[in-house]
Amino acid sequence: MPKHAVIIGRAGQLGTELVREFTARGWTVTGFDRRALNITDPVAVEECLAAAEPDVVLNAAAYNQVDVAESEPLAAYMVNGLAVRNLAVACRQADAQLVHFSTDYVFDGTAGRAYLETDAPHPLSAYGVSKLAGEFYARAYEDRNLVVRTCGVFGPAGRHTARGNFVEMMLRLAGQQQTSNQPIRVVEDHVASPTYAPELARLTADLVERGVTGVVHGGGEVALSWYDYARLIFRCAGLDPVLKATNEREYRTAAKRPKYSALANGVAAAAGIAPMPDLETCVRRYLELR
Repeated sequence: MPKHAVIIGRAGQLGTELVREFTARGWTVTGFDRRALNITDPVAVEECLAAAEPDVVLNAAAYNQVDVAESEPLAAYMVNGLAVRNLAVACRQADAQLVHFSTDYVFDGTAGRAYLETDAPHPLSAYGVSKLAGEFYARAYEDRNLVVRTCGVFGPAGRHTARGNFVEMMLRLAGQQQTSNQPIRVVEDHVASPTYAPELARLTADLVERGVTGVVHGGGEVALSWYDYARLIFRCAGLDPVLKATNEREYRTAAKRPKYSALANGVAAAAGIAPMPDLETCVRRYLELR
């Protein structure tokens, strides 16, 4: 009998790919979006998972408005923290494994290198605090938990979601520049490891099927600045807009962000899981699907 995966946040960039990946591997998959299941309601979550009887619950839902969270931290904490507790408790009652996705923003970015799973978190923002709380709840209530930290996710479903992704934003700004003549400004002093959603879904399925638990990093294999990432996108797209480098001092945001938050996928590598392709390959695959 096929194993059953329940995917929370099925319509998002990552959720869409999780549904596709687990289905392709022969799993029975049930997906829920925010309209079908309010994960901040513990009774609704318990009843839903009890009825579904899943083997694994993958939580790809999140409050990810990093700057807005500074003015409404409770909203971020409800979704990124307490809702994860609801899922973890319900998973324990249903004897299901919880797979929860977290973020590079649990780190402060001062290490100056890619972060390891063993590095101590130190978030700098309300968003980061809420995501770290979710990690703690997942690990506290469900013994077989898997917490996958990732970074700068972009996937084909981002073309249809309200907030899109960095690739879509750069392409949109390049199109607008034809009439505005304004340079595109991107920070050069913040480094990350952008992650292609289909590859993150593949890595996650590999982790689940190999029985890996605990905290695992699932970031893209390349660490680079957002400015260099923008340059890569335009090169792959065959575009040549006017692009200017800026920095944190010139480009102020409500939330403080880690300056170097690339992730090293050490646990996945030790488990024998194949690394993700390089970022340029992933961006080209993304553009081919537009």
